[in-house]
Amino acid sequence: MNIKIIASVGVVLLCSLHSYAQVLHLDNALQRSAENYDRIKSKKSIVSAFEQNTVFQKQQYLPDVTLAAQQSFGTINMVHGSMYAYGGLASASTSLPLAEQNWNAAFGSLYFANVNWNLFTFGRIKNEVKLGQSKEKTAIADLEQEIFQLQVKTSAAYLNLLASQRIQYVQEKNLERAQVFFEMTDSRAKSGLIPEVDASLAKAEVSNAKSLQIKSYDKVLEYSKQLAVFLGEDFKTYQLDSLYSTSIPKSILSPENNDVSKHPLLQLQQSKVDQSLQSESLVKTQRLPNLSAFGVLQGRGSGFESNYMQDNSAYSGSYLKGVGIDRGNYLLGFTLSWNITNLYRFNSKVKEQQYFTQSLKQDYDLLHKELNAQSKLAQSQLTNAYENFEETKVQLSAAQLAYKQHTALYENGLTTLVDYTQALYALNRAEIDYEIAQNNVWQALLLLASSHGDLEILTQKH
Repeated sequence: MNIKIIASVGVVLLCSLHSYAQVLHLDNALQRSAENYDRIKSKKSIVSAFEQNTVFQKQQYLPDVTLAAQQSFGTINMVHGSMYAYGGLASASTSLPLAEQNWNAAFGSLYFANVNWNLFTFGRIKNEVKLGQSKEKTAIADLEQEIFQLQVKTSAAYLNLLASQRIQYVQEKNLERAQVFFEMTDSRAKSGLIPEVDASLAKAEVSNAKSLQIKSYDKVLEYSKQLAVFLGEDFKTYQLDSLYSTSIPKSILSPENNDVSKHPLLQLQQSKVDQSLQSESLVKTQRLPNLSAFGVLQGRGSGFESNYMQDNSAYSGSYLKGVGIDRGNYLLGFTLSWNITNLYRFNSKVKEQQYFTQSLKQDYDLLHKELNAQSKLAQSQLTNAYENFEETKVQLSAAQLAYKQHTALYENGLTTLVDYTQALYALNRAEIDYEIAQNNVWQALLLLASSHGDLEILTQKH
């Protein structure tokens, strides 16, 4: 017997622990949404892409090193004349002009290593690197604001689900009261103490209470689906933290703490301004010259002998004869290039980018004003939510007392069914208003937290 008792207690404890582990706390929901939501994963991939772009821009400091090998077979007939290679593409035959056309052909080869190094670009590469870093910061800021917006939506869905669960609980209690009332009325009607119509009306009240309970459960399912989407999970129902249904926040931010400068949206807009300013610096460098060093090491081979011009039979069609290296050359030097017209041409591009920067700054100022106004509005709404919650407590207390009195009066035949039903309606409405008002306090605090860009205002213990 003792073993059975111990086993039963153990099962109860395990079930209790399991149930507790299934409670979804708000801070955990916010973390899971940031980790699992596909849109956030997409933004993280974009950040990684911009990180690689920054690496690429830094690699522009490295010189260009080109290795090439070419092997060809053809004739070398030439005539005096001029030639323009459009786009840099042409075919060239290295030989003096011959008296007449012939079709002697041999293999030839060209091997070279080419190094081109931009020694000094007057800040162009440096600004390209900084612009790449600025784009990376903008992508990170965009990711952070996307996470923040998602967490605001997740918090709202969490509170909406909690409110719908509490309303479902209220409707279940209302159904229980209606069923008790019907049982009492039905037994009294069967005893002939009251008319049968009262029992029929009481039965209708049970049906109505059941219908309201079903509708409230539909809302629970709807908000459960919404929360599951934000968490990146399959549809299921959640057991939520009772803190937000049994208490209200105790502290309210003072008006002096209405600082919105750290809001993720403002941070994103500021990063866009910084990126535009960096683009201005890069465009300005396009007007400056470029200093580069170059070096070429070249080897050539040919199946035509050096006396081919005197003796047209002095050539070999052998592949091995033509692909070796017979002559070598090297070339070293510096190039200073400056497109002077860029001094004039890029003035318009600089002004264009400056206007973009000015537009972004004006958008920043507008967003800052909107967030300040939103913060003040949220502060006022939170104060109103507190006051409304206090009023619903008065309404609920009065409705509970009236329901108890009308129940006692009806049981003793001192009041009518209509009066009792009105008391039942009033109590149900007061209970729903109380739950909604309590939830609205947290919703108003969420609005205040979202205007400040800091959800810790909502998730901290109150």
